[in-house]
Amino acid sequence: MREMSGESAAMILNPDTFRHYVEAFNRHDDEKVVNHIDNQHAWSWMKENIPWFECPDKELEEMYYYRWWAYRKHIKKTPEGFVVTEFLPPVDWAGTYNTINCAAGHHFYEGRWLRDSRHLEDYARFWLRGSGEPRRYSFWAADALYAFALVSGDQEFVVSLLPDLVKNYEAWEASNRGSDGLFWQIDNLDGMEYSIGGPGYRATINSYMYGDAVAISRISALAGEDGLAAEYREKAAEIKGLVQTRLWDDNARFFKVLQMDENRGEVGLSDVRELHGYVPWYFGLPDPGYEDAWKQLVDPEGFCAKFGPTTAERRHPRFMFECDHECLWNGPSWPYATTQTLVGMANLLNEYEQPYLEKRDYFELLKTYTKSQHMRLGDGTVIPWIDEDLHPDTGEWLARAIMLEWQRPDKQADRGEHYNHSGYCDLIISGLAGLRPRSDDVIEVNPLLPEGTWDSFCLEGVPYHGRTLTVVYDRTGETYHKGAGLRIFADGEEVEAGKGAGP
Repeated sequence: MREMSGESAAMILNPDTFRHYVEAFNRHDDEKVVNHIDNQHAWSWMKENIPWFECPDKELEEMYYYRWWAYRKHIKKTPEGFVVTEFLPPVDWAGTYNTINCAAGHHFYEGRWLRDSRHLEDYARFWLRGSGEPRRYSFWAADALYAFALVSGDQEFVVSLLPDLVKNYEAWEASNRGSDGLFWQIDNLDGMEYSIGGPGYRATINSYMYGDAVAISRISALAGEDGLAAEYREKAAEIKGLVQTRLWDDNARFFKVLQMDENRGEVGLSDVRELHGYVPWYFGLPDPGYEDAWKQLVDPEGFCAKFGPTTAERRHPRFMFECDHECLWNGPSWPYATTQTLVGMANLLNEYEQPYLEKRDYFELLKTYTKSQHMRLGDGTVIPWIDEDLHPDTGEWLARAIMLEWQRPDKQADRGEHYNHSGYCDLIISGLAGLRPRSDDVIEVNPLLPEGTWDSFCLEGVPYHGRTLTVVYDRTGETYHKGAGLRIFADGEEVEAGKGAGP
């Protein structure tokens, strides 16, 4: 780690090398909905905005460019500025401009790596000061905006939104906080309908509120409001304690739903482990001592599956129970939750000492996630694709298949096409390539690539704190000719050279 300095220099990668991906995406796409950037201009937009990534695994590399190509489809210009949508076609449960706040946290984490920050700045104002509904579904708003600021380095922008973030937090306290301090949520409004654990005091909403309290405390410190910073540190500490004492099942060694009755009275912990029990690690909430929960992720009777991870443990008798609805969180694999799990795992591997998972587990789950994001066309061609949820054993896009089978006019079988309900590029940048955003001017890089897996990779053109970063790993130095090992450049000047270092 070193402080950033240096001048610009010639790029290592040639962006035109990756243009063929975009041409193929366009060729296979039936462009039904056009927002701000159509397919014809997708490549020019990407060339101006995205970081470049090259690696020996071409399926993973292709998916990286597909996900930026798909994200671009959802950038929408409105009378209130830019927003980012979840569905491309209009859906009945969306708000103004077809927006839904459920996955907005993923939108900010993903989009923070784009060079043009106007989209997310407008989007933040839309949720907090415009006609957006930031509490229609659960949403880690303050955490996501602070994560955005950690990449952009623009502290003034996030500080300017501090009063709005506090107002939003207080509104959550008024509507969803129980008498003992825990927050409750209906599983449907967590975006996780028909789950086995059901409504109650869930690890999701409580982790989101913890993450928001921590973020508000840090933003308050930037604003010089020490009293407010201390108040929100205390709120975060209270939630942490309650999650660890009330939502942890010591016998199952897992965070669970504390179920509630119709009057929001506590019933008891659910009898099922669900994938959202890993969400506390997304925000670095747990103290040391809870890490053995992660054993379930690689257990075939837990969450491990060919196209997984599953959203409920397979050993439970109600796993994949039948239900007359297309959106089910009782076992299918949802990219939304897989994203949260991979972010949580990256935090686990970076910030905790534990013997249960290693870099190879992150890499293998990322590969599983990559493999799952495909669709077979009628002529047999397999293309990159992101939709709603998958069958964990077959990879079939379930919501789409169910609605096609029903043939009901009130259901849009193609609504999930290029669905923007998850993240991927952030998992490559901050996880696999290991660029860990910080509030200071130190570059921290810890690739989660297992030793001996690849001989090289390059992540280039990353906007970070007003500079442009490049992360290069080259085992022998013969691929990129910048020296052997892990190398980091800011504006073209090397700021850390670890000869022989790297995955």
